[in-house]
Amino acid sequence: MSQRETIAKNKRASFEYAFIDTYVAGIQLTGSEIKSVRQKQVDLAGAHCFFKNGELWVKNMHIAPYTEASYNNHEPKRDRKLLLQKREIRKLEGKLKDQGITLIATKLFISDKGYAKLEIALAKGKKLYDKRESIKERDVKKQMDRRMKDF
Repeated sequence: MSQRETIAKNKRASFEYAFIDTYVAGIQLTGSEIKSVRQKQVDLAGAHCFFKNGELWVKNMHIAPYTEASYNNHEPKRDRKLLLQKREIRKLEGKLKDQGITLIATKLFISDKGYAKLEIALAKGKKLYDKRESIKERDVKKQMDRRMKDF
């Protein structure tokens, strides 16, 4: 049984995109970055993945500078390399060639062994009517939860 401490979630992603498949990737971080991650100073809003030279990278993931670090602190919004197996990278690269498909960062967590891991999702953008449907489902769920509390 794995105990994972969730650091940050991209809540907006589930509203904007329909997830097709999810993957868990390691992240290549510097010392000051992992310390900021453990302090939960991370923002995944707008974070997405792209391929460069056959490698997978995440862009626009904000990790706040570590206050105790010296003059060589990290850049908050730099591109960070994601660590996946080669066959998974090739599979994802092939799927991204389809129109309207993208890779979105959905969750950042610390694994059992203390490594920072990023959950990424292969996603397709929702249409406006799909978003309205999501809002309706969420409202109905809230109403049902309120009624269950009354009993």
